[in-house]
Amino acid sequence: MVEVAEGIVGALVIVWIMNDVFQSVVVPRPTPGLRPSTILARLTWPAWRSLAERRRTAGRERLLAQYAPLLLVSLLGVWIVGLLFGYGLLFHALRGQLKPPPEDLLAAMYFAGTSLLTVGFGDVIALEPAARALSIAAAASGLGVVALSISFIFSLFANFQRREALVVTLDQRAGAPPSGVRLLETMATLRMRDALGPLFSDWERWAGEVLDTHVSYPILAYFRSTHDYESWIGALGAMLDAATLVSTAMNDGPSGEASMLCGAGAHLVEDVTSFFRLPHDHEVGVERREFEEAYATLASCGYAMKDLDEAWRDFATARSTYAGSLNALARNWSTPPALWINDRSYLPHAPG
Repeated sequence: MVEVAEGIVGALVIVWIMNDVFQSVVVPRPTPGLRPSTILARLTWPAWRSLAERRRTAGRERLLAQYAPLLLVSLLGVWIVGLLFGYGLLFHALRGQLKPPPEDLLAAMYFAGTSLLTVGFGDVIALEPAARALSIAAAASGLGVVALSISFIFSLFANFQRREALVVTLDQRAGAPPSGVRLLETMATLRMRDALGPLFSDWERWAGEVLDTHVSYPILAYFRSTHDYESWIGALGAMLDAATLVSTAMNDGPSGEASMLCGAGAHLVEDVTSFFRLPHDHEVGVERREFEEAYATLASCGYAMKDLDEAWRDFATARSTYAGSLNALARNWSTPPALWINDRSYLPHAPG
């Protein structure tokens, strides 16, 4: 009976681990559930973030940037160790079919490791068909996990680079940390107002790509931008604020492209927030006084503005669709504070 129980537990552990590998790497869509990868992130990220936030700005960013790569390596380790344990239990249950029979579970895990990693020292031999088949299955599992992990890493970094391309270029237009008001001001000052429409369209496509990749491969959300005071969340917030101002407060902007970006961006932040189960509200997140200051700045740049009261009413309604979710993402990933995003009591430096 003990051998049967060991075998059942071992098989369940192997199925659990291999299912996590399959769902995390192969399935190109959100796969919620209680899996080793989700458990590892939920247990370690809050503690890591708390430790990082005790440091100064530069040290905090360096420490936070190390989390995602470490999580990736740790996840591979969890998969290998989980398979070692599962196959170890199965080999211990079939110890009568091994020569010499393993004395304990650790000895059985040693044979499982030589099979899983295809080392094959030959000091332990499988004599019966069941043990031989299990040894081959362990070898195939090990090779499969390593091969899939390598492809997973390349896929993650390719998606990360595509995400960061637009984020980095936004620095010259919107400052660091980015600001939607600063973006519109810069585009007017440099006589690039005609480029706002194509820019909004580029970010609409960007939002669709990020939504697809970050719910399919949630670990991507933990990868931080390569430059201090920049983040994909802050960049998205700046673009959404700029698009919302254009569509609700201006008479002469590319309101169609702006509305499309607002829809795609709101969809992105809502889905990512829901996937990670982050609490959020539907507040505007901007005071009337702050809006009036932005309104005056844009009017001084030459934009044709709508009536102030009408503009504020429409702006507040539109921004409430994404502001709460956006701030929830910013708080969860401790992104650099920016205009109207996250903790605005402290800004590292003025945009520009």
